[in-house]
Amino acid sequence: MDTPIIVIAIMGISGLLVSLLAISKSKVFQRDTPFLITTIILLAVLGIIIFGLTPFTDLTTSSSLFHNDLLASFFALTVVLVSLFVVVSSRDYIRDDPNPAIYYGLIIFSTLGMVLLAYSVDLIMIIVAWELMGLPTYVLAGFRKNSVQSNEAAVKYFILGAFSTGILLYAVSLIFGLTGSTSLASITSMFVNTSAFGDPLAMLALALFIAGFGLKLSIVPFHMWVPDVYQGAPTTIGALLSAGTKKAGFVVVIRIFIIALPFFSVNWTTAFAVLALATMTLGNVAALTQKNIKRLLAYSSIAQAGYILIGLAVATGPVRSLALIGVLFHVFNHAIMQSSAFLAVAAVDKKTSQTNVEGYTGLWKRMPITSFALTVALLALAGMPPLNGFWSKLILFTAAIQGEMVWLAIAGVLNSAFSMGYYAWVIKRMYLDEPEDKSMLTRIKEPRAIATILIIATLVIIILGIYPNPIYELAKMTVSAI
Repeated sequence: MDTPIIVIAIMGISGLLVSLLAISKSKVFQRDTPFLITTIILLAVLGIIIFGLTPFTDLTTSSSLFHNDLLASFFALTVVLVSLFVVVSSRDYIRDDPNPAIYYGLIIFSTLGMVLLAYSVDLIMIIVAWELMGLPTYVLAGFRKNSVQSNEAAVKYFILGAFSTGILLYAVSLIFGLTGSTSLASITSMFVNTSAFGDPLAMLALALFIAGFGLKLSIVPFHMWVPDVYQGAPTTIGALLSAGTKKAGFVVVIRIFIIALPFFSVNWTTAFAVLALATMTLGNVAALTQKNIKRLLAYSSIAQAGYILIGLAVATGPVRSLALIGVLFHVFNHAIMQSSAFLAVAAVDKKTSQTNVEGYTGLWKRMPITSFALTVALLALAGMPPLNGFWSKLILFTAAIQGEMVWLAIAGVLNSAFSMGYYAWVIKRMYLDEPEDKSMLTRIKEPRAIATILIIATLVIIILGIYPNPIYELAKMTVSAI
């Protein structure tokens, strides 16, 4: 089944169709149809990807641009699920916005970019897919045209996004100059059969790839744009950025550093280990000082990227399989946990316009479903058993120990324990503190669509914590296929 071509056809046409609804004079078409079409399309694409994971489907199709394998399907499944969560939740969140068709059309195109990124095996195609993923999100980050923060977020995101693309293009040009190809398979063959991997230009290209990906994946010291963008963007788009686009980027890192250029392991594993330590430490320390809930989740997202880097740092030698299983497992878990947390914040923002942590005082009495979902998501992000985040972190830390990077595993455990400080602070505000203004205890009707997604995400977090085998086995099969 040639999944990439099918997805391009379905999502490309539907994205254009939904966007064109913006010029319709019918209020029905402008208000309800874009949401319904987008939801149906994402459900269809999700079904195609899941069908591709069945044992009756051949996943070996390949071309010079795309490779339809389990690795691609795993990441495509993750990002489409996040996009579906965001779209359904957006029905409540942007109900009063005058441009819903443009909003949903941009989400479709960004999701198409994420999916194509998962299947891409050519450096030029990777850049094209990355831009298709990124360009719509620049607009979505500034979707609130009358908000200064939203405009500032869009400008910062665009400038740094363009900067990272320039860095990646320079790295691609160096690789092409050394090998004469942009196909990952040809590049691997060329490097293995020659001594080009010792060339200083190859080392420079490697460093540029790490810097370019670091900006896209919010890895320290390339993380500076994340808190401002997540704070200024519409909260549902914050969920898409932190739980979707970042996760799509990790598949490229795996394809280039783990699959295509494994002989550089001595150079990039040390770099990833140092970046992992810096990223998770700075992310957690900075999150502890935040008073805005969206900035807190932004720094938490940075810290989670550091945990994923632990697996990439030790994904060589005898622990390669265990480390990659941990990476894939945590990518999926974090996508669910982070989207649940951000969408809970979106519900609060929609109903109370509160984004400061102090505004969450006594929230459980006003919005019990949202408060419970946010609590579960935060505890899962901290790695508390029996929630899904515990198992993926356990695998990552075990891989670090078996990979003879005990210091990195200890740093990860200490950072996880430290993160409970700010997660527990939010939970304490919701359940233990009483507001001075008793009117803040009045029950609020929670957004129905967002509440439904929060219930589903919470069930996934709890069920995968109690019975993690489905995603673990899928990650294991994916790594075996690699």
